[in-house]
Amino acid sequence: MPGGPRQRVLIVDDDPIVAESLAEFLGREGFEASTALNVDEARDALREARDGTPEQAARPFAVVITDVSLPGPSGLDLLRYVGERHPETAVVMLTGYGHVEGAVESLRLGAVDYLTKPVLDAELRLGLERALRQQALRAENCRLRHQLDERYSLDNIIGGDPRMLRLYDLVEAVAPTKTTVLMSGESGTGKSLIAHAIHHRSTRRDQPFVELSCGSIPETLLESELFGHVKGAFTGAHADKPGRFLAAHGGTIFLDEINSASPAMQLKLLRVLQERRFEPVGSNKTIEVDVRVILASNQPLERMVAEGKFRQDLFYRINVVMIELPPLRERVSDIPLLAEHFLERYAAELGKQVVGFSLEAMQALRRYPFPGNIRELENVVQRAAVLTKGQTIQLTDLPGQVSGQSESGVLARMTAGARAADEDSEEGPWMPETLESALRGPERSIILRALRANEWNRQKTADDLGINRTTLYKKMRALGIHAEDDARQAG
Repeated sequence: MPGGPRQRVLIVDDDPIVAESLAEFLGREGFEASTALNVDEARDALREARDGTPEQAARPFAVVITDVSLPGPSGLDLLRYVGERHPETAVVMLTGYGHVEGAVESLRLGAVDYLTKPVLDAELRLGLERALRQQALRAENCRLRHQLDERYSLDNIIGGDPRMLRLYDLVEAVAPTKTTVLMSGESGTGKSLIAHAIHHRSTRRDQPFVELSCGSIPETLLESELFGHVKGAFTGAHADKPGRFLAAHGGTIFLDEINSASPAMQLKLLRVLQERRFEPVGSNKTIEVDVRVILASNQPLERMVAEGKFRQDLFYRINVVMIELPPLRERVSDIPLLAEHFLERYAAELGKQVVGFSLEAMQALRRYPFPGNIRELENVVQRAAVLTKGQTIQLTDLPGQVSGQSESGVLARMTAGARAADEDSEEGPWMPETLESALRGPERSIILRALRANEWNRQKTADDLGINRTTLYKKMRALGIHAEDDARQAG
């Protein structure tokens, strides 16, 4: 086939003449065809193609074409095996006249198509086209699933604070269940990320995940958003609309800022949570749904219950498992980890070689209370990555409220310092020098002193400097710091 390596097809038939004939035809059509006479040979060929050999790199089969009737294990057995072990490979079944039942069963088990022997060339082409489209769709689904798994993996929820470690254990325990989860925490602490992680670690991961921030929807529209409406239910309802609960059927619905729901809406939610049924706005038809519910509040619901602002019965109904997300100012030790994580992401997006933070910049980040929590930290790091002209984020790359200095004040001090250096220097007038090059020397000295004090123990040095070990390695490489050079100089 034109453009790139030929796609591989495995033909499984106990008649070698039929198998070779099909392979020859597929070769002329631009495919790389292999043959097997039984299921055992087919399994070996599939494993070798997927895993590769010392002589040949892995190149999985795109399609398997197999006869239903084979000696020993049948073509249906091979179909089941491919579905379990090689889901990226599509299967087309071959069957003789009088075996329609087996063909129908093969479609139920996941075959893309079935062809009746003797196979016509045109039918085989069409069957392969359908199989390749199905294979491409499966590959895309696998790719998207891998991206979701990576994005919402607990490994991507950064933090080594003891409270976060307990939170990870709680997520692991509650994810496989149907239990309602209530999260509390200030805005920007990562509640949405935790909700996604719970869903993607549950048995509902293949079903929809629907998210709605109750605080962002006007009270008059919130009921329609949640439960849907029928045509004519209110002015502007020109057609039936399904709500978020119905969209989440079989999966998970995440309701953020549940504290903003009105008392009337709280009552409707209580019924849905108890009975898993509701009526769309303007309809008498009751709809039943199977959903796992995760809720979040950025206000203490216990206090709101005591003040009469939140229904006590609803609070008890949703407070089955409580997950509390601490504000960033209470997990300062996680700031370097999070900052490095965001810097790596945005440096890659920008195509810039930015390896870490200066000691002063990291100290400023650790001092700042971050009222916007992790979301604010991410924005600060993104801004710094955009503005920096060096390989290290400096104090001047941070916003004034974080660095503790207004931008106008920094500029004034830099100007005054330049004038003083020009006037006081015995070596003549001050010459232009980038901030990065000016700070390389002091930064190198600080890291070297810390390394020597810790007898070149990288982990302890990184801890003392408030950075992670990977950042320390990058800085040492960028600054040309090597243990053997230091030893030679000392000798």
